[in-house]
Amino acid sequence: MGLNLLVGYVGLISLGQAGLFAAGAYAAALLATHVSHSMWLGLAAGILLASLVAAVFALISLRSPGVYFILITLALSQLVWAVVFNWRSLTRGDDGIRGIGSPEIWYSVSLSGSAAYYYLALLFFLLVLFVMWCIVRSPFGKAIVGIRENESRMRHLGYDVWRHKFAAFMISGAFSGLAGVLWAYYAGYVSPADASFSVSVEALLIVILGGGSLLGPVVGTMVVVIIKNVIGAYTGRWLLVMGVAYVLCVLFTPKGIVSAFSVRLKRRTGGL
Repeated sequence: MGLNLLVGYVGLISLGQAGLFAAGAYAAALLATHVSHSMWLGLAAGILLASLVAAVFALISLRSPGVYFILITLALSQLVWAVVFNWRSLTRGDDGIRGIGSPEIWYSVSLSGSAAYYYLALLFFLLVLFVMWCIVRSPFGKAIVGIRENESRMRHLGYDVWRHKFAAFMISGAFSGLAGVLWAYYAGYVSPADASFSVSVEALLIVILGGGSLLGPVVGTMVVVIIKNVIGAYTGRWLLVMGVAYVLCVLFTPKGIVSAFSVRLKRRTGGL
């Protein structure tokens, strides 16, 4: 959903989301292994660090248009990967950080067991979905959609286009940092793989598959998870199935699954 705010609503195709995701994950992992298992402290640190990294990314990349923006965000994300891979004294390099343990939600009360953590993650998902709904329906959300549709016109109407893009990048980074924190506590282990190019690509493909709407990333994630886990349980060629799914999506639903479903639903209801 964080990446979708950039791609679907601002029209900025970023390949740097893995770097923001890893920033949140490593912040939570380092705090859990060296300072405290408090989940709230980990969330605050992860979101803050990811937001700061997103601000740096935005300051460097937003001045560049089109494909140059994509390449710069990719390079910045790979820079984060290089830092966590090579700074062994802090991040333990390619060995990763293990033993994160169960997060504490209140003093010595910790979340142990997958069921409890599932409901906690579900709660955060619903909260983020509500916050994102508020953002895209706000005047700010309408403004960034206007920037996506016609940046020059919005600039002539008096909108500070760069600041709106910068704010969207920061919000996107905060959401990605939150996802990284939740992943770190769930997996109990973080590594440079969390900042790899494949993570950014998978997130971007999920957004493209679902479509640039509020529920697009949700539907896209469901499709990818089903292909990876259900079909992958029967055949090792699940990547081929995923590739076919993306090709069919681009050919028949270029605006994503959710948009295609919405159009068909409106036709059946007479456009009401």
